[in-house]
Amino acid sequence: MTRDLRKYVRQTNFRLIIGALVLLFVVGDGMIYLFYGFGAAMIGFLCLLGGMVPVVLVVLIMMLMDWIAKRANHD
Repeated sequence: MTRDLRKYVRQTNFRLIIGALVLLFVVGDGMIYLFYGFGAAMIGFLCLLGGMVPVVLVVLIMMLMDWIAKRANHD
């Protein structure tokens, strides 16, 4: 039986990213809700979403550059 270690690494990285986002949004925003109430939690949620925009843009640009490099190097 062979193991595809690249698939395992991709799967593990994806799970770690999802776990970090869940912790950030659920636990972080949940604590804002507990200490400051619903209105502050909604503003905190909007701020978290706004902070994720640059991260998502960088990831999308890196994925686009990877796709272009793979298409250009079709040796």
